[in-house]
Amino acid sequence: MITWLRIGIVFVVLFAVTLILLPFQLIGLAFDLRIRRYIPRYWHRAACFLLGVRIHVHGTIDRRRPLMLASNHVSWKDILVLGAIADVVFIAKMEVSEWPIFGTLAKLQKSIFVVREQKRRTGDQVSEIAERLAADEIVVLFPEGTTSDGNRLLEVKSSLFGAAAAAVPFTKQGVVHVQPVAIAYTRVHGMAMGRYHRPIAAWPGDIELGPHLLGVLKEGALDVDVAFGETIDFRTGDNRKHLSQAVTSRIRRMLLKHLRGRDYETL
Repeated sequence: MITWLRIGIVFVVLFAVTLILLPFQLIGLAFDLRIRRYIPRYWHRAACFLLGVRIHVHGTIDRRRPLMLASNHVSWKDILVLGAIADVVFIAKMEVSEWPIFGTLAKLQKSIFVVREQKRRTGDQVSEIAERLAADEIVVLFPEGTTSDGNRLLEVKSSLFGAAAAAVPFTKQGVVHVQPVAIAYTRVHGMAMGRYHRPIAAWPGDIELGPHLLGVLKEGALDVDVAFGETIDFRTGDNRKHLSQAVTSRIRRMLLKHLRGRDYETL
């Protein structure tokens, strides 16, 4: 009974927060004001707090621009976590825009939706990514292309870094800074999660969203470590496969380190 009461309170409070912030975000989107960039951070922080997701940050986001964050992808909660840490914009599959609730939220954050199967639209999509990077927005890419079980890094698709390569000519200094990020869900109710319990946090694509979301709400206490690695400068003429290999190596190293457990600082 107490669990369902808490879940009800979470929904009511988050709905209230959404109603308060929504008018300001809509105005920001309508007139392309800078306010649209940082209002989502307040919403994401409120959502993480209400869901019981405690964020522990290691390292810092590179201050240089243009900046692309390349992160492993475990769950829809990754969006909340990274969005709570910084003012970021996400690159997402076009299908996400059609999802109930999550699709609307993605549109309100002005996510960049891409259609990977339609090469004829690649130019327009890359141009939008380049414009957002040139406008000093922090763009987040999940180069695995899908979610994992949280215990490992899936194969990183070098083709997805084509956006960074194509954006380089549009930047002032002829460089895109690509910073690897590792997201590791490590504890539930303060206890080490381990491989067996990590599916509580992870959301592989074959698991229905509804039951998974309900499971997260019932737990109400998850710890996630977010590590920011050494930035890689990608310039004209650089090989995107080499970039992919370097990013993969750094994400995997940070992910394993935090899954095994280390001291951390709380956001």
